[in-house]
Amino acid sequence: MAEHAWPDASRRALLGKRINRLDGPMKSSGRATYTFDVRRPGMLYGKMVLSPHAHARIVRIDTSEAERMPGVKTVDTLLEPGKEVLWVGQEVAAAAAETEEQARDAARRIKVEYEPLAHFVRDVPPAEAGSHRTEVLTEQKEGDPALGFQQAEVTSDGTYGTAVITHCCLEPHGQVAEWEGDKLTVWASTQSVSGIGPQFAEGLGIPAANVRIITPVMGGGFGSKFPADTWGLSCARLARKAGRPVKMMLERDHELMVAGARPSIHARVRAGAKRDGTLVAWESESWGTGGMGVAGQPNLPYVVQVPNRRSRHTRVMTNIGPARAWRAPNHPQLCLITMSALDDLAAAAGMDPLDFFLKNMDLTPRAETYRQELLKAAELTGWREKWHPRGERTPGAIRRGLGLSIHTWGGGGHESNSTVTIYPDGSVEVSLGSQDLGTGTRTVIGIVVAETLGLPLEAVKVNIGDTQYPPSGASGGSTTVGGVSSSTRVGATNALNELLARAAPSLGVAPEQLEAWHGRIQVKGDASRSISWKEACAKLGATPITATGQRDRSLISSGVGGAQMAEVTVDTETGIVKMDRLVAVQDCGLIVDLKTAESQVHGACIMGVCYALYEEKLMDEQTGRCLNPDMEFYKLAGIADIGQIVVHMMTGPGYDERGVIGLGEPPVISPGAAISNAVANAIGVRVATLPITPDKVLAALGKGGKA
Repeated sequence: MAEHAWPDASRRALLGKRINRLDGPMKSSGRATYTFDVRRPGMLYGKMVLSPHAHARIVRIDTSEAERMPGVKTVDTLLEPGKEVLWVGQEVAAAAAETEEQARDAARRIKVEYEPLAHFVRDVPPAEAGSHRTEVLTEQKEGDPALGFQQAEVTSDGTYGTAVITHCCLEPHGQVAEWEGDKLTVWASTQSVSGIGPQFAEGLGIPAANVRIITPVMGGGFGSKFPADTWGLSCARLARKAGRPVKMMLERDHELMVAGARPSIHARVRAGAKRDGTLVAWESESWGTGGMGVAGQPNLPYVVQVPNRRSRHTRVMTNIGPARAWRAPNHPQLCLITMSALDDLAAAAGMDPLDFFLKNMDLTPRAETYRQELLKAAELTGWREKWHPRGERTPGAIRRGLGLSIHTWGGGGHESNSTVTIYPDGSVEVSLGSQDLGTGTRTVIGIVVAETLGLPLEAVKVNIGDTQYPPSGASGGSTTVGGVSSSTRVGATNALNELLARAAPSLGVAPEQLEAWHGRIQVKGDASRSISWKEACAKLGATPITATGQRDRSLISSGVGGAQMAEVTVDTETGIVKMDRLVAVQDCGLIVDLKTAESQVHGACIMGVCYALYEEKLMDEQTGRCLNPDMEFYKLAGIADIGQIVVHMMTGPGYDERGVIGLGEPPVISPGAAISNAVANAIGVRVATLPITPDKVLAALGKGGKA
C-alpha cells in the first residue's frame, strides 16, 4: 500500500520541478474573478464615514439627511456618541445606495459632531513622547554585558531604524455581502476563508453554520487580511437592513490609512568584539510605534546570540492607525538593527563582513546551514572579487558597495483538512477551505495530489476558497504550504489505497504490491504487469472513492535560514541609490514547485527593495493626518528600480528530508539590512534609517565624510 511519506527523489515525477501555476492563464488574461469584480443581482454599494480627527470624542451623529437622499437604501452607525476615535480614518458610519456615487454623497451628508482631543503621531524616542505614551514591552539580559565590554577589543556605537510602512495590497480590503433569509454569503478578500465565518457570526448574532465565505482568488494581504473587520460587519448589516446584496471595498486612501501597517523600530546599539572578530557583547535600547496597539515583542539581537547581551524595547503609542502583521512580523526590523550594527562592528575591526559573519556562525541556530548559504551567496555575488573596505575611494561621484544579511523563520504547517475524490471515469478532485493569496497554493495542492496518484497535474481539479469545503488554516506565518500539502498528501494516499485494493484482484497480487506510476496501476517495479488508471477506476462501478486527509506532522517541519547579498551604486552628488543586484539564497525544506518557490523569493526581494529605498507612512504632526495615502506619494519601486534578482534554493540532502516548510515570509526579511549595509560600504558612512532616500544619503555624507 502507498505510504504517506514523501517519495524518494528518484521517484518524483512532479515534486521539486518548475511547474506553471494552474491559475496563471486565468489571472494573466483577466478572467479571474476577485472580490472587487463580484457583481450580484440588485447589488448596492456601501461607503464609509471616516473620522477626520486623529483623536476626538463623538458628540452627535445625525443620519437623517443622508437617509432621504435619492438612491440611498439604508445607513449603519458603527460608533455611538461618547465613544472616542483614535486615528484619522477610523470608521464611524456607513451608507448603502444604488450607485457608488450616491453612496459616497450619502456618507458626506451623515453629520458627525466631534469634540477634538489631543493627538500624538510623532515617531520619536520614549523620552520625547512622555511616559504616558510609552510602555516597556521587553527587557532581557544574558551573561554579563559589563564583563563582555571589558573583554571587547573593538566596539561600535550606532543608531538605526526603519519607518512605519503600509501593506499597500493591490486589491484593497473589502467584501460583498448577501443574505438569503438568515443565511449570509460573503465574497471576501481574506487570508482566512475558514476563519472569518465565525467572526461574522459572532458580530451579527447568527450561527456560524449560517455563514458562507467565498474567496476564489485574492490580491494580496501580507498579514493584513485575517479579521472580518468593522467594514465587513457593517457591509453585512447594511445588506441585512436593505434586503439586497451590498459591496463595500475600501478606497485607496482608507486602505493606506487604516487597513494595516508595519510598526517602526529604532535602536541605539553598542556592540563589542575581540580583534579577531569574535562577538562578546551587545547592548541595545530600542523603541517603535504601531499606533495604539501593542506592536509585537521585539527581541534583539536577531539570529546571532551574543553571549553577553542586554536589550530593552519600548512601544510608543501614537494616533496613526492600527498595526497588523506584516510579512514576517518583527523580523525585517530586527534584522536591520542587528545586521547593521554587526556590519559597523566588522568595519571598526577592519574585517570583511563575510569573514566576520563566518567567524560567528556558531552563535546562530543551524550554523552549518548558514555557513553554506553565505558561501553560496558569496559565490553568486562574486563577493571576494568585488568587496572593498568601507568607503574606499574610486574616481568620480559614483560609488559601488556590497552588503550582506542573514535571517531565519519558522514556517511550520497549520491545521488542515481535505477530501480527495477519485471518480469511476478516472477524474480526480481535491477540496479544502484554504486560500491562494497569489503564492501558488492552488498549484501546490494539485502537484501533491497528482504526484501521489501518478497522474499529470492537469488531471486533478483543485477546489479551494469556500467554506463549503473542509476547513483549513489561515494563510499566515508561512504555514499554508505545510498544512495543505500535508493534508492533501494524506487524503490522496488514503484514496489511492482504496483504489489499489479494488485493482489488486485483476492483477493477481496483494494491494501492498501495487503502486501508481505514470498514469497506470502497476506491480511495484514491473510496468509489464499493470492496468491503466482509467481501467482501475472503472472497477469502482458507480460509486466514487472519497477519502479525507488531515495534517501529518511527519511530512512537515519548521525553521529555515537564508542569506542575501546586495550590490548597489550610489551617486554621491544626487544621493540616488540604484539597485544593481540582489542575491537571495534560501532553504525551505522539500520544495513542492521550484518555479513558484523561486517566484516567492523574487516577490519578497521586490518588497524588500521597496521598503529599503522608498516606502514610508508620513504623518502630519499638526493635523494627525497621513500625508501620502495614495499611489502618487506613497512610493513603491517600479520595474527599472529593482535591478537583477538572483535566486538560489538550497535543496537536496540535508534539506529535502526535513519535509515541507513555508516560504512566504523568510526572504523578505534581509533585503533592507543587506541594502543598508551595501550603501554604507559604498559611501563610507551609515544612513541611519530606512527608507534610504537621496536626502538622507546627502545628509549622511555631509555629517560623516566627504564625497
